[in-house]
Amino acid sequence: ISERNGPPGIKSENARPTSWLYITPSSSDMGGYVDAARRVINNRVSLPAGYSIVWSGQFEYMEEANAKLMVAVPLAFLVIVLLLYAATRSWIQTGIVLLAVPFSAIGAVWLLYALDYNFSVAVAVGIIALAGLDAETGLVMLHYLQDSCKKFTKAGKLITKKDLWIAIHDGAVQRIRPKTMTVCTTFIGLFPLMFATGAGADTMRRLAAPMIGGLATSFIAELVLYPVIWYLVHQRQYPKEQ
Repeated sequence: ISERNGPPGIKSENARPTSWLYITPSSSDMGGYVDAARRVINNRVSLPAGYSIVWSGQFEYMEEANAKLMVAVPLAFLVIVLLLYAATRSWIQTGIVLLAVPFSAIGAVWLLYALDYNFSVAVAVGIIALAGLDAETGLVMLHYLQDSCKKFTKAGKLITKKDLWIAIHDGAVQRIRPKTMTVCTTFIGLFPLMFATGAGADTMRRLAAPMIGGLATSFIAELVLYPVIWYLVHQRQYPKEQ
């Protein structure tokens, strides 16, 4: 038996010897860190023939999740659009309902920025859930406006553009209380997640943050902008008051 100096073990993967370098970034932006590190290595490191660099660990899981989200997000949006069209039978009304999504995204991005949260799988799931909730509440507002206009039409009070504005105002005012209750109950359910601790708390906070921020801005958009947009779309059907 003879003693020699050498490595304590030889690791291999895909039939090739490997050497592992473990890194713990100080930033939670894993994707941004890896992108910056790749640029530096490409500019400063010349690899000999037969050598290659592979990034693994949490970054690899994040890349796999992003690939799945590239399919899941458009698919979820398509399902929402089809369900809205099935409920309204009108592409114009479907478009009006979907206008709440960009306004809710504004609130979601603002709150994520204020909390210094980076984009992640949990944030993406929260945005998908927010889009579905916006479509649901926007459809309810649409029904209130439709019912109010039908009621005024049956009563013979919907003749001019001014009558249309009164009918829309009547329907929108009835929506204030249920919309406020919807937003408040959602806030009450989600706020405890923002202060949760323990296993999974970081994920739950990033899932709840876009929903809380998005509901705050969509609440204003649906009550203030929906009636105006409805009026602009339907005003051409009625003459001005003489």
